[in-house]
Amino acid sequence: MAFCGVLLCGICVGMLQKANLGVDPFTCLVTGIANLFNSTYSTFYLILTAFLLFLVFILRRHYIGIATIINLFLTGIAADTMRSILDNIFPHLNLTLRCGLMITAIVFTCLAAALYFTADLGVSAYDAIALIAAYKFHLLPFKYCRIITDSICVLVGFSFNVTLGIGTIITALFMGPLTQWFKSNIAEPLLNHNESIKTIA
Repeated sequence: MAFCGVLLCGICVGMLQKANLGVDPFTCLVTGIANLFNSTYSTFYLILTAFLLFLVFILRRHYIGIATIINLFLTGIAADTMRSILDNIFPHLNLTLRCGLMITAIVFTCLAAALYFTADLGVSAYDAIALIAAYKFHLLPFKYCRIITDSICVLVGFSFNVTLGIGTIITALFMGPLTQWFKSNIAEPLLNHNESIKTIA
C-alpha cells in the first residue's frame, strides 16, 4: 500500500503538471519562498523538506519510515516519467481535456495519500504536519487540519507572486476531506481485510 500510494502520487503530479491548471499547495509554498529569496525551486524544496522533517522527528518520529524514503526518491521519477509519457501521447491538450486530467489527478492523489497514510510506514514531511496536528495534538479532525495547512501554503505562495490556478484552489479546499473519505472507506477496510485473512491463516 505504501509503495503503490507513493507511486500513484508521483504519477498524479505528472498529470497535474501536464494539465497546467495550478500546482499543489506545497509546491506553491516552495515556489513562493524561492521567489522571495530569488532562488530555485529545487534549492528551497530541499531546505523546507529538511526543516519539516526535523519538526516531525521532534514531534512525532513515528511518521518517518520507509515510505518517507520511497517518497523522496520515487515521487519525482514517477512524475517526470508520467509527464514525458503524456507529452508524447498528447502533445497539445484542449481546455476540456486539461480539466479532465486535473480532476482525475486530484482524485487519485487523494486515494494515493490515503493508501500510504493507512499503511503506517511513514509519510512525506509535509503530509505529517496535518497528521500530527490531528492525531497527536487533537486540534481538529484531519480533513480540517489539511485544509488549514494547504490554505496557508497557498496564501504564502500567492503573497510572493506565485500564479494560482483552479487546481491549486481545489486541492487546498478539497484534498483533506477527500483523502479522509478514501482512508475511511477504501484504505482502512483494505488493510483490515488483509489483517483478517492473515489471522485466519
